[in-house]
Amino acid sequence: MSKTETKSRIGEALSPAQDANRAVIGFVSEFRGFQATIETKLQQTEERLTMLDRKTTTAIRTPLAGATDVGAPHQKAFNAYLRSGDDDALRGLEVEVKGLSTAVNSDGGYLVDPQTSERVKSVLNTTASIRAIASVVHVEATSYDVLVDHSDVGAGWATETGSVTEGATPQIDRITVPLHELSALPKASQRLLDDSAFDIEGWLAGRIADKFARAEAAAFVNGDGVDKPKGFLAHTAVDDGIWAWGNLGYVPTGQDVDVTAESIIDVVYALGAEYRANVTFVMNSKTAGLVRKLKDNDGRFLWSDGLAAGQPATLMGYPVLVAEDMPDASTEGYAIAFGDFAAGYTVAERPDLRVLRDPFSAKPHVLFYATKRVGGDISDFAAIKLLKFASA
Repeated sequence: MSKTETKSRIGEALSPAQDANRAVIGFVSEFRGFQATIETKLQQTEERLTMLDRKTTTAIRTPLAGATDVGAPHQKAFNAYLRSGDDDALRGLEVEVKGLSTAVNSDGGYLVDPQTSERVKSVLNTTASIRAIASVVHVEATSYDVLVDHSDVGAGWATETGSVTEGATPQIDRITVPLHELSALPKASQRLLDDSAFDIEGWLAGRIADKFARAEAAAFVNGDGVDKPKGFLAHTAVDDGIWAWGNLGYVPTGQDVDVTAESIIDVVYALGAEYRANVTFVMNSKTAGLVRKLKDNDGRFLWSDGLAAGQPATLMGYPVLVAEDMPDASTEGYAIAFGDFAAGYTVAERPDLRVLRDPFSAKPHVLFYATKRVGGDISDFAAIKLLKFASA
């Protein structure tokens, strides 16, 4: 085809169908270009929002939130503080993380890095202590209040035309669990701290956790409530037949220094049925040695060891917590407790753990004054029963 014929064909008018087809092709091409522009802008906006979110999260996240990326600079700064007392990096973090008392000596030292805090928390939660079965709450105040409603909500069958009786006025009892300062004071030589191969954080976490766990476990059982948690055995115990709120009910074993299978059954059914779905026996090793010899009338042992590693032994099908701070089996002693401790005992604590470095008081050693705030007390007197080693 010649150039003249080609020009002639181009100059010819298009048919309506051809014109519409060309218009559609042009629209699709323009729309795709518009769509690509929109997708590009959306991607750019998403990237900006992601960067902003990272900055915001870094600025507000507490250093004790766990082992995350934000903990890395704090861990490095905290390690430097433990080894040499250099707190410049920790103070820099305080400026960066505004609103958090990350590094204020007047508050009692520096918050530990997330990894060390998690190690301590893990040991406290897994140790053989009432904490393992109690209700544990984190608070930011100096105390924690438990509200108990003693009233029975009015209920009944109603007819379409009959009147409905009003319920009784609620009887609310407030139980306040104050927080107390728990401290540990491990020490190490400066020469040991200068050794880069020495895992200072692992050593410190282990020493703090060991001291805290032992002090807590004793207080949750026998603490008098003066500058420490109040243990459940510190409350008055009365015969379960005359039990009233504010006391713990007990069931006698029938023997002064021994326990019987019948008394174990009695204490189980002295507890209300609403609590028996989540109950635990608590006793020390010596008492457990007595109890595991008990048999029923058919000669079967009441005690059964755990079927797998880590599983607790059971007594009449209920788990057993062996807590060494429980008293030994003795005359008039309360050596066995049975109850729903998640309902009956509350542990309240602040989530932060602080460490203050003291290189002066015990030269040539360096002291590490670690503190946390924790409290504990009975929150439901009906949820726990005791077994008293007595004839009546």
